[in-house]
Amino acid sequence: MQKAEDRARYAAFESKDARFDGRFFVGISTTGIYCRPVCRAKLPKPENCSFYTTAAAAEQAGFRPCLLCRPELAPGSARVDAVSSLAHRAARLLEENCGNEQSMTELAGQLGCTDRHLRRAFAAEYHVTPIQYLQTCRLLLAKNLLTDTELSVIDVAMASGFGSLRRFNDLFQKHYRLAPTALRRQAAGKKEPHSDVTVALGYRPPYQWQQILDFLALRAIPGVEIVSNGEYLRTVCLKTGDRQIYGWVRIGHQPQKNVLTVSLNDSLLPVLPQVLSRIRHLFDLYCDPDAVYEGLASMNHIHPGLCVRGTRVPGSFDPFEMTVRAVLGQQITVKGARTLAARLVAAYGPSIQTSIEGLTHTFPSPEAMLAFDGTIGGHLGPLGITGARANTILELARAFVLGTIDFSFCPQPEAELQKLMELPGIGPWTAQYIAMRAMGWTDAFPHTDYGIQKALAPRTSKEILDLAETWRPWRSYATVNLWNSF
Repeated sequence: MQKAEDRARYAAFESKDARFDGRFFVGISTTGIYCRPVCRAKLPKPENCSFYTTAAAAEQAGFRPCLLCRPELAPGSARVDAVSSLAHRAARLLEENCGNEQSMTELAGQLGCTDRHLRRAFAAEYHVTPIQYLQTCRLLLAKNLLTDTELSVIDVAMASGFGSLRRFNDLFQKHYRLAPTALRRQAAGKKEPHSDVTVALGYRPPYQWQQILDFLALRAIPGVEIVSNGEYLRTVCLKTGDRQIYGWVRIGHQPQKNVLTVSLNDSLLPVLPQVLSRIRHLFDLYCDPDAVYEGLASMNHIHPGLCVRGTRVPGSFDPFEMTVRAVLGQQITVKGARTLAARLVAAYGPSIQTSIEGLTHTFPSPEAMLAFDGTIGGHLGPLGITGARANTILELARAFVLGTIDFSFCPQPEAELQKLMELPGIGPWTAQYIAMRAMGWTDAFPHTDYGIQKALAPRTSKEILDLAETWRPWRSYATVNLWNSF
């Protein structure tokens, strides 16, 4: 007899409700495959179904991914409770660095815990070891590339983090009972022709695409970013080992499939997992829109329609870039901050050749800021950046290089906020804005922000803070809804 939880999951599977996509996977004993809850294949009998919290757990149980619903496209989840946050941060790091050889000791050190504690927390949350989860990340990324791109099998193997073609072939055959070349042949007729590498990233609907696109368009830095024809494009500079990798990405939207399409030039293949992870962060693809809406529905008592289901928090592709932009935006208009950022890029951003008109530079690195001859004010002052802000940018660059502040995967956002505000020129508004966009904290709330105060007028700052207590832990989403209200 099925457990009550399994009966509930089967009912969700039967309904094909997208709200449950990515929350669990269904193993089907009669076929040996595992599916997403939204799979449109013939519904199996309840007694033939088993349920798993992750794709990795399903694969460890001996199931292969469904070729119809494609589990590699399932959206991820953002956890906000303390119990699961460590495992969640570890999973995100494994996804981002699955192309690198990183030991569990190094990973645990990055997260500020012992590897034993990390393994225990990870197993409790995901029911697999970190190594097993990492292997599934690599295999599903490879499956995505084999299905959606024209990359050679060897390029797929390398981009997915496998050290050799032989190891890739062996593991793929072992887990999926299918050779990579056989999958490639099956998918050949389904591909749309692309001159560049194009992959899909799933999300949990609804998704207010135009909302986030308008936000990014207003702030797009000339030379670095373009928003045009319903797409977002930008330059990329990432480090792998001792090499700097340059390239560009183009992100579009396919609402009928609940995916974002990511096109990139092949120079970025050595850092593909990093690129995809940063795009997920930029476009907030881990968001659970129903949980957010339920937590913020009371906003509609203030003004009907104030909280919109599917609103996302625009994140960042480059956390250093985002922190500098936050400093440049202090007490001036969005347009003014964009102008200063454009001058900074034109003067000190490395030039890059792309096939896309308007993408000409990457944003200056923190190392470049620290390498200036003379005072930083002497370099940034002629651009219209005040001496105080120039010194703040210098201190931020130093914090990035030294790693004194965790701008991503931070275990204690409040503690990182305090560290930020100890830097000269970083006040509560700037720290909260950085926490929201660069750190991806769901509960940031820059209550002194002009847009927030305008949307909630005539309330005082204290009244706004008291009101926002009811919106925890989703105050970042409340902020975006308030910004979008006028």
